[in-house]
Amino acid sequence: MMPDQQIFDPLPVELMPDPTRTMIRPFLPEDPTGFEQQVPRPQRIAERVAALSDAQVAALCEAMEEPLAARAANPEEVLLDRYRAACRRFDLPATDRARQVVIGGYFAQEYAFESAALFNPSIVRHHDQGGTAPDEARITLSLRGIGEGHISSVTFRTGLWRPGGPLTIDPADRRAVTPRIEEEDGDTIHFSWPPETDASAAVLFPATPSQRQGIEDMRMTTFTDDDGSVRHFATYTAFSGSDARSEMLEMTHLDRFTLRPLTGRCVQNKGMALFPRRIDGRFAMIGRLDNENIWLMYSDDPYRWDKAEIIVRPAFAWDLVQMGNCGSPIELDEGWLLLTHGVGMIRSYSMGAVLLDKADPSKVLARTAEPLLSPSPEESGGYVPNVVYSCGALVEDRTMLLPYAVADRYTAFGTAPVERILAAMG
Repeated sequence: MMPDQQIFDPLPVELMPDPTRTMIRPFLPEDPTGFEQQVPRPQRIAERVAALSDAQVAALCEAMEEPLAARAANPEEVLLDRYRAACRRFDLPATDRARQVVIGGYFAQEYAFESAALFNPSIVRHHDQGGTAPDEARITLSLRGIGEGHISSVTFRTGLWRPGGPLTIDPADRRAVTPRIEEEDGDTIHFSWPPETDASAAVLFPATPSQRQGIEDMRMTTFTDDDGSVRHFATYTAFSGSDARSEMLEMTHLDRFTLRPLTGRCVQNKGMALFPRRIDGRFAMIGRLDNENIWLMYSDDPYRWDKAEIIVRPAFAWDLVQMGNCGSPIELDEGWLLLTHGVGMIRSYSMGAVLLDKADPSKVLARTAEPLLSPSPEESGGYVPNVVYSCGALVEDRTMLLPYAVADRYTAFGTAPVERILAAMG
């Protein structure tokens, strides 16, 4: 951002991709087309392991588990899960626990889930504010990690922020944990993480065909219903490699979650973001159905969206190609503050904002004619050059904390008084 336009004050905190953080993902070799055999390849591999001597099996367990234990929590249980998953698809030999672990090891792969990029952050207040001072807020971040093959997953961080003061991000747990799937009902998955799992250890890796190539750009929302009850939602994009669709995560307990696809005529494209409360008794959502404009949707069901209207169109040089949201709307006394992204020349992504009427968000009260944040010359290079982008910000004490992606590679942070942001609107 040019000095005479600076809205956000940079913080001396960055989150960089880390190739040393790994997780255990499925690996299931199969016969290539034209070379299929009557006995499937995974079954043949399992039968070879079953035929090994006890001494060989013990040596393989020792060689595999010791190094994995430094980088993965409960590696033996993870490998047993890989064995059980293969059993559900193939007729594997019944064998002892040690051989099951080894077979699971042949059906697993260590994967550096954030080796290439760690970006497109979202932020909410942590559900547990115990132990914080009155002027502090414990935060939770979601981030998109990219590893080999451009596969996206979601990872998390926690930290502590004092508006007008420092931001501290807690060190990441070195041992990543993928969720334990408890039930699958069609496209709906119920899962949990082991008790006491640190947020930074939790990794959401693609688990369904719709997510095969990635879980992208999570937008977290703390939702307060009309009766005062609180739910935690997060919309994201599931990418199969050819098709993208919107899905949503709901926290049903502190360590239990549900993933479900969104349905309806308006669930198209990317970047859906849920309002943090009902409007006139209905759920409300921001989206970009046509990949050009910002749309507003209402529904009685947070998982089905059938009606929408355009509320913001491209109007300025920095957003003439397309617009979209940068997270859920933030409720202020003045209205709903919605951070936006715009695409301009050289496919450059910048960030702006609009202010929507609190009672009727279809009414735009003001918007920024110039970007609040644009790629600087120092930040122009990266995984995808000329991009600044966010999936959500947090306002505390009339100060905004904005985590944002730089060049689709790493995450930076800035703060700004709400008054400064509102003053930048026409």
